[in-house]
Amino acid sequence: MSEQRLGNAMAAFSFLLWGLLPLYYQFLPYAATDELIAIRLIASVPFGALIVLAITKRMPSLKAIWADKRSLLFSTLATVMMSISWCAFTWAMTNDRVIDASLGFFISPITMMALGVFFLNETLSLGKKVALVLACIGLSYQIIHYGSVPYIALTMAIFFTFYGWCKKKSSYEWSTGLFVEALVLLPIALLYILFKEYTIGTVSLHSGMQTFWLYVGSAPVTLLPLVFYSIAIRLTSMSTIGLMQYIEPTIQFFLAVYLFGELFDEVKLVSFSFIWAGLIFTIFDSLRYRYRAKFR
Repeated sequence: MSEQRLGNAMAAFSFLLWGLLPLYYQFLPYAATDELIAIRLIASVPFGALIVLAITKRMPSLKAIWADKRSLLFSTLATVMMSISWCAFTWAMTNDRVIDASLGFFISPITMMALGVFFLNETLSLGKKVALVLACIGLSYQIIHYGSVPYIALTMAIFFTFYGWCKKKSSYEWSTGLFVEALVLLPIALLYILFKEYTIGTVSLHSGMQTFWLYVGSAPVTLLPLVFYSIAIRLTSMSTIGLMQYIEPTIQFFLAVYLFGELFDEVKLVSFSFIWAGLIFTIFDSLRYRYRAKFR
């Protein structure tokens, strides 16, 4: 298998795993989101080390990590961005708001385009401009009719976008970057769990061993997609990964509506329709660009 085909397979598999994550969180209804994030960060260190060791047969060099201060800074920022996005995602998963999570990942490519325009001075093709306008109309329609901003979806999309931007700024190889992202917030997560246990008590440590191990299990089930995603970025094009990204929210949307029975009213139908129309423009625009580039 060529490197590009392997990268495509890795990207598709990572988004498939992310899309199926709501099934795991159904075993943790109304979990303490703060503890779930903290325990995931703590457990990610040993699980991340085992995954990296199993694939690369070696551990990242701490000396090499410290030597590249710029990459260390951006990996730290990437961890913070991902933690904020994941906090919103985790809350949605454990509070019967999977549709909100799906919306967040549907608009994530739109926020990536907005980042390129407003912060990186990039120019958009006509198709992407149309997609951006349609997505804004869809979100505005939902805000006007509900009288509230979809904070969960926007938080997920915006901070996941900045996470990707920070990762592109880091020069670490995928295994080193993944290890640093797991390690950098470990002290804060440990201190938080100890402080909460000492002051008011934790839910995760006093709900039985089965529940506790479900909290711990959130680390490997979220790390594995990141591993495949990190490898895919090195092997295939970002445009291909961008198109495959829609696998995740599509699976989550169908799970929310047809398996979990979440409400999908006319307002959400209109809002999603505008966003889906924008995504169609983006997909066709990307395919047209790749077709032209292939035959030049």
